[in-house]
Amino acid sequence: SESPAPGGGSVAAAVGALGAALGAMVANLSAHKRGWDERWEEFSDWAEQGQALKAELVRLVDEDARAFSQVMSALALPRDTAEEQAVRKASLERSNLEAIAVPLKVMRTAVGAFDLLEAMAAKGNPASVSDAGVGALCIRAAIRGAWLNVRINLPGLSDKAKGAAFIAEGQKLMEEAETRERAVLAVVEAKIKREAESRSEK
Repeated sequence: SESPAPGGGSVAAAVGALGAALGAMVANLSAHKRGWDERWEEFSDWAEQGQALKAELVRLVDEDARAFSQVMSALALPRDTAEEQAVRKASLERSNLEAIAVPLKVMRTAVGAFDLLEAMAAKGNPASVSDAGVGALCIRAAIRGAWLNVRINLPGLSDKAKGAAFIAEGQKLMEEAETRERAVLAVVEAKIKREAESRSEK
């Protein structure tokens, strides 16, 4: 439709939820893998962490849409008088701050899924290692997408000190996401390669 919300920020959160869900799926499959009965509790704990991350990211889908709608409402406020201009300016500052805070929250939440995905790639059911890899791709995409939304809303913020702090945190989270995605994918690629070599020798 022509509605701008939910938009890219909400989609970033949704993609992150998919990544966390994949991690939880691998954990559940590992918990029920034949011969791994003694590891049931370990993997169940990971699955619960994944479900909690997924639930929070799903919640942030709607929160991002609401934040964007608040910005649009503030932009539509009248500005004919000095008083109206002051009210509009204050409303824009509040709504822009929220429109930055929500995707930043998506970034913080999504990066937490890398612990789960790293563990599932390294220790989870080998047959599901590719799912852990796709999960890592989703999480990195979610973080990068949320970062785009943080940055596009920053010019509307008059508090430049807060803006600088947001930039510093966002850049750090982006760097962490890229590093940890590479680490997960290296494990995934190595396991897929070993499996291919093992099958070719049979």
